[in-house]
Amino acid sequence: MTHAPITLAITGASGGLYGLRLLECLLNAQRPVYLLISEAGRLVLKMEHDIALPSRPADIASALSERFQAADGQLSVFGAKAWTAPVASGSGAPRQMVICPCTTGTLGRIAAGTSEALIERAADVVIKERGELIMVPRETPLSPIHLENMLTLSRMGVVMLPANPGFYHRPTSIGGVVDFVVARILDRLGIDQALIPAWGE
Repeated sequence: MTHAPITLAITGASGGLYGLRLLECLLNAQRPVYLLISEAGRLVLKMEHDIALPSRPADIASALSERFQAADGQLSVFGAKAWTAPVASGSGAPRQMVICPCTTGTLGRIAAGTSEALIERAADVVIKERGELIMVPRETPLSPIHLENMLTLSRMGVVMLPANPGFYHRPTSIGGVVDFVVARILDRLGIDQALIPAWGE
């Protein structure tokens, strides 16, 4: 594969389906993906969508590769404490990362520069290397703490892309609502998408 890899993190915020749909689209676009999924992220997928992912990273990679028909080696999954993973160092980390969905706890730890797990460390690396980090928070209402953390990160160049779907494309299913947000993420990443037409088309 000639495309640069993208790091995708799925945390325990409601809306894990956004992350899974984004993963599917990235794999369909022939992009190599480094996937980081928290224990809470796996739990939310089971609670909200009856999607039971295994606990071992290698087994998650196998299950999702089969689910989305990924090419051999296209999807790599790393555990929370896999400090030797490429995403943990500026010399090997991808230039683009998406946290989708992103808990406000994850957001706060990244804003404070405290890396308790690989997701925060990977985000910290992208910021320090001046890469592109997109965060998809899914929380409402937002407290002053959340807003201050978002402002702190936004001033560093991090893109805040809340999971706030529009409805001008008249979705008739949950999938249509999810695709609106995923399309906006793909647009930011510079990846062609046919999920939602551009405004005016």
